[in-house]
Amino acid sequence: MPGCGMPECGMAGDLHPLPSVLNDWLNERRTRLQAAGLDVDDTAEPRLLDDVLIASDFAFDSLLRDPALWPLAQHDLPPPPLLAADATAQWPALLRRYRVAGSLAMIVADVADPNAIDHVLRGTSELADRCIGTALAAVQGDMAQRHGVVCDHNGDPQSLVVFGLGKLGGRELNFSSDVDLVFAFPEPGQSSGKRVLEAETWFARAGQQLIQLLDDVTADGFCYRVDMRLRPFGSSGRLVLPFTAMEQYFQREGRDWERYAWIKARPVAGDVLAGERLLDTLRPFVYRRYLDYGALDGLRAMKALIAAEVERRDMAEHIKLGPGGIREIEFLVQALQLVRAGREPQLRQRGLLTALQALADAGHFSAEVADRLATAYRFLRRLENRLQMLADQQTHQLPDDEFTRLRLAIGLGYPQWQGLYEQLQQHRNVVSEEFDRLLAPRKRTAKASVLERYWRALPDAGEPDVLAEAGFDDAAGADTALRQFAASPALRTLSTRGRSRLDRVLPALLFATGASSDPHTALPRLLSLIGAIVRRSSYLALLEEAPKALARLVNVVSRSALLAEHLVQHPLLLDELLDSRYVDLPPDEDSLRTELAGALAGLAADDTEERLRVLNEFRHALSFRTCCRWLQPMSRSTTARHPATAWPCSVTAAWVAMNWAFPPTWIWCSSTMRRSMPFLRGRVRLMRRVGTPSWCRNWST
Repeated sequence: MPGCGMPECGMAGDLHPLPSVLNDWLNERRTRLQAAGLDVDDTAEPRLLDDVLIASDFAFDSLLRDPALWPLAQHDLPPPPLLAADATAQWPALLRRYRVAGSLAMIVADVADPNAIDHVLRGTSELADRCIGTALAAVQGDMAQRHGVVCDHNGDPQSLVVFGLGKLGGRELNFSSDVDLVFAFPEPGQSSGKRVLEAETWFARAGQQLIQLLDDVTADGFCYRVDMRLRPFGSSGRLVLPFTAMEQYFQREGRDWERYAWIKARPVAGDVLAGERLLDTLRPFVYRRYLDYGALDGLRAMKALIAAEVERRDMAEHIKLGPGGIREIEFLVQALQLVRAGREPQLRQRGLLTALQALADAGHFSAEVADRLATAYRFLRRLENRLQMLADQQTHQLPDDEFTRLRLAIGLGYPQWQGLYEQLQQHRNVVSEEFDRLLAPRKRTAKASVLERYWRALPDAGEPDVLAEAGFDDAAGADTALRQFAASPALRTLSTRGRSRLDRVLPALLFATGASSDPHTALPRLLSLIGAIVRRSSYLALLEEAPKALARLVNVVSRSALLAEHLVQHPLLLDELLDSRYVDLPPDEDSLRTELAGALAGLAADDTEERLRVLNEFRHALSFRTCCRWLQPMSRSTTARHPATAWPCSVTAAWVAMNWAFPPTWIWCSSTMRRSMPFLRGRVRLMRRVGTPSWCRNWST
């Protein structure tokens, strides 16, 4: 894996001698620590303490208050404190001191190894998990003593489920981050104590106490800043909801930005298994079954808002929100997850680096681009941590004063600020380049622009001559068909967003159709298809974002009425037009097994209905891909030489699918399956023996 892109040095002073101003400053701090009782010379690594002091004023202040923390900081995270039920007044102090001790351990780990950023992010997240889990257990124990426990319909005790979103959910929490939490509980009920409470009231009180225990600022500081604004309906919503209400909210009210937020959602405390079950239920909201190119529009809108805020507040040096910053990498990876992970379960990863690697493994990034982005991400995250380690503040802004800049540069292995800043700019340029490539607006030719003006003028205006110029032999007939389509009820009732997308896609389709071999045949088939999918804007988004898919669509519908009709009946097959295998020979049985294993990944073995749905889609997709291959003008001779592979592939797919997806006992217990087996086996043997049936040679038109 790539490193963080910083100099390979363990200690700040190993590579370059420290400037005198920094040496004098360090000597003063060491003297104060020694006066507080810390033996600054009794350390296994003489320079370690200096590097910690250079990196963090927070560490200096913490050691000044409690020198006994220094030996603990040089080891892994200590175990969490015991919050005794009879000592509730001590809970805040115990949690805050534990968080300080764990944070010091993360500072030491970071300064000791420039490539430890992955470990530091995981460790910081684990520290938060432990604090939240320990606090929740104490709070719920206290609530149970006063009000009894809340049980489910089986009589089993329920627990609050605490979901961590954002970087906490992805196990990549930064040093001084707030924690984005959402509370839920499995089902309604009542508490069992003498002072009965409804389940929602019980869990809401527990949630409020948990927030106070973590968030309140005391003489010992705070444990974690808690942000609850990502819950359903935001700040105006109820603090805690039952699972059924959560499901209903996301089905009816869920917005695009919430899909991004819930990609990383993870149950971090309470009933974790119940939390995972809820996430399984919410998965269709986050990940669509189709290739969801509509997610890119949401990303563009969010990015535009952030860019406006950055410009308004002069945040160009903000390493999270500024150009080429952390947020752009996050948007880049999460957008591709939302687009593709509905069809590719292996992309459903919470951590950014894990998701980036999965995208590269699936071919959506080249290995080189993935390495460059991973290196940039690690660099930015380590710099972000160092900015926050200075004073335990949630900041992402580069400092203005020269001394702080010098400390940052020296602490990260650079002799001066300019070297660090130049390296930062290189990484930001890499991120911006890839981000802009994903979101760059599609260029339109002059002819496409003319067709766009024509289409927008329909049905009342518009000159049909532009159709003749675009390649339509029967311009008058095409004009009539388009005017009728533009006046259809389906288009008149489109949402503003849907109409806007259609107005961008249809002119591009007209341009490609006019350039095809048979515009007269292709146009009515295309209009029939667009009419069928016009309310499913995600399919229009696919055609808008993927010009190759649009061109392949025109080719397919112009040459095959059967495939055009099949697309109308099964719009999910539009996804296949994106696949590079569109022009490949159909796969052999081993490849089919591998592909099917990926399609079925993550499905429960006993979820028969869902597995059958996936198998049916798999069969349709493979049949469609095979037929598209046959339509390729230069490939028929090649395909004809491989009839056993080309034409029985859909039957082979069904046979492989059933053997792979279901246990033999299940298959033979099903009368439908028993009747299908001899047919499938016989069909495969027949096709392998006699080759391609003659009717297969006449698929076109």
